[in-house]
Amino acid sequence: MGQKRIHLIVRGRVQDVFFRASALREAKRLGLTGWVRNRPDGAVELVAEGEEDQVKDLLAWAQHGPSTARVDKVDTRWRSYTGEFVEFEIVTV
Repeated sequence: MGQKRIHLIVRGRVQDVFFRASALREAKRLGLTGWVRNRPDGAVELVAEGEEDQVKDLLAWAQHGPSTARVDKVDTRWRSYTGEFVEFEIVTV
């Protein structure tokens, strides 16, 4: 299928509910690289790269997130794969 990159902005009750830590665990489980961070507007932003099937699996997970979260909307943008990341990590603004 090939390598893909996705950029997500997840809105809802997604901060202070372990969304970033759960996204980190899920992305690493799927073998993806990239980052996740809280945004000042209360959303969580995520960029991930890897095999297309695994990226799609992360997108499906982000639609609901961890059990403590309430996801209202996921803005999704597919981008060109760059290979710039070594691992998946939590970053700060």
